[in-house]
Amino acid sequence: MSEPAEVGPEIVLSTEGLTAGYGGPPIIEDISLTVRAGKITAIVGPNGAGKSTLLKALTGLLRVSRGDTYIRGEKSTNIPPEKLVKRGLGYVPQVSNIFPDLTVRENMEMGAYTRRRGVDARIDEICELFPDLGRSLRRRAAMLSGGQRSMLAMARALMLKPVVMLLDEPSAGLSPLLQGALWEQIEKIASTGVGICVVEQNTRRTLRHAHWGYILVLGRNRLDGPAQELLHDDSVVDLYVGRMS
Repeated sequence: MSEPAEVGPEIVLSTEGLTAGYGGPPIIEDISLTVRAGKITAIVGPNGAGKSTLLKALTGLLRVSRGDTYIRGEKSTNIPPEKLVKRGLGYVPQVSNIFPDLTVRENMEMGAYTRRRGVDARIDEICELFPDLGRSLRRRAAMLSGGQRSMLAMARALMLKPVVMLLDEPSAGLSPLLQGALWEQIEKIASTGVGICVVEQNTRRTLRHAHWGYILVLGRNRLDGPAQELLHDDSVVDLYVGRMS
């Protein structure tokens, strides 16, 4: 069910045969994936499948031992994270993704640390996407709810206008209601043309919102295809996804 490379919106992130680990046997091996502009790509699979390791390799936090990564067709293998940001990669880790002692506005300004002009205008644009944050610009981030913190982390990553955003379990710890609100925001971000690559534990909900899904098992691509087809394939759910809510 691999996606034809020649059709669809622009490819903003891709890998070919990506292999990485922590000095011993590879944790992820021979991973190939594609993320397209304006589309949500889900990476799902059982615990220990290598999903977080894959994100670290994509963001330059973990050295790739074999294979390559590309941002908009430009090779980006083993390039430091700060340089990948300048190439259009946004990354929202699961933890330590905001500055709690700073205000909402100051967090956004920190996200624009390499931007010399247009910061105020960019904050205004992002507040149109996240109106709840726009009403809280002067509040300390520590005073925000869990859902608002997740949105602030994404808003901060958007300050430099990335072409692709990597989200590591953005809904972790949120109630089902707040998860729904969060996914609405993720879909809004994708609608602006940003490619989204999301790793999540809540597999069913993630596949419901994604356009394309990759199932990782024991560090390898086990299956990929249109997310709705994966979601409604009972054999796929039983074997690789699990009966999650």
